[in-house]
Amino acid sequence: MPRTVTGIDPTVLREEFPALHQVVNGDPLVYLDNAATTQKPRAVLDALRHFYEHDNANVHRGIHELSRRATDAFEAARIRVASWVNAPNASEVVWTRGTTEGINLVAYAWGLSNLRKGDEIVVSVMEHHSNLIPWQLVCGHTGARLRHVDIDDQGRLRLDQLEDVLSDRTRIVSIGHVSNSIGTINPVREIVDLAKTVGALTVVDGAQGAPHLPVDVQALGCDFYAFSGHKMCGPTGIGALWGKRELLDSMEPYQGGGEMISVVRLEESTWAEVPHKFEAGTPNIAGAVGFAAAVDYLEDVGRDAIRRHEVELTRHAMDRLGELPWIRIFGPPEPEARSGVVAFEVEGAHPHDVATILDSEGIAIRAGHHCTQPLMRRLGVSATSRASFYIYNTEAEIDRMVRALHTVHGIFGTHA
Repeated sequence: MPRTVTGIDPTVLREEFPALHQVVNGDPLVYLDNAATTQKPRAVLDALRHFYEHDNANVHRGIHELSRRATDAFEAARIRVASWVNAPNASEVVWTRGTTEGINLVAYAWGLSNLRKGDEIVVSVMEHHSNLIPWQLVCGHTGARLRHVDIDDQGRLRLDQLEDVLSDRTRIVSIGHVSNSIGTINPVREIVDLAKTVGALTVVDGAQGAPHLPVDVQALGCDFYAFSGHKMCGPTGIGALWGKRELLDSMEPYQGGGEMISVVRLEESTWAEVPHKFEAGTPNIAGAVGFAAAVDYLEDVGRDAIRRHEVELTRHAMDRLGELPWIRIFGPPEPEARSGVVAFEVEGAHPHDVATILDSEGIAIRAGHHCTQPLMRRLGVSATSRASFYIYNTEAEIDRMVRALHTVHGIFGTHA
């Protein structure tokens, strides 16, 4: 695969992504909404097509040849995705619909059985709603309560406050590896070490971590790590939850149905072994196969190369936006402290208007609260504009965005 000094050549890579080669509102598409979902390379699309054209059958229970092939592909995909986060054993990886379901699985399957009134769950003010609302719901069922850790004015987690919040009542610390809104990379290993001092479990929302950073769950030391396929060139509707085997074994299933059982009687049932205990019903088989193909593709690109490329794009975007006095950038000032996410506001313009004008020139960004309403309140805004980058983006695309922002400022800016 062609390389540059930063590790990859995005102008070559983008040739492998059919969705990028289209005209939107009269201009070539510039896709800068990768924190929401990434585009898919032909390798992933081909894997999905091949499965449906040749191997489509239900898994595990069939005797016939197609079922055998589907099962083999499904379980091989589990091994491949487990390797992406360096899971000790593929049996510790549970297929989910995405990061959201993974966190809900832990909240309900572990939380409902283990949390009691007076127990505490610690989250941060920058969490995605998917790592906040499940814990709110479980607190409502169990009488446990949520504690919150703030950020500083540069968008960094306040570890000093985390130390103050932790106590012998803390049962879970659940934190995002990377902020989807402002790109902050959290020091997960330090957070895990602090949580261990009070015997708390750690849950990591890896939706924005797994696609952008080299992830090693054993080195991080966390107890659970959830991530999604569609944010790393894979299909939508498929994700994975890694959990320590002893914890998964101790948890009751939170969904019932076919596949997750061992013996069923009219009065009671027993459960299958992990991970199948948590995979009730027909799974997203093709999605798992496509997820594995995405892992293969990204491994070929190179994880370190992905990271270097994103840092350079982020630096370029922050430099260009920093030249404009009517733009405010949110989050850490160092590109190395972020993922490929740059959130900003344009003076006098609502983020929705910013996104609408950019879309009229074929440029796709995100505008809104990004499922982080508490963080927006902490930042003192109702919403932001967000550009987010991945392997196929170029500095020239960022320059196009900046030129379009001049148009926004010309319409909404304060004029003498």
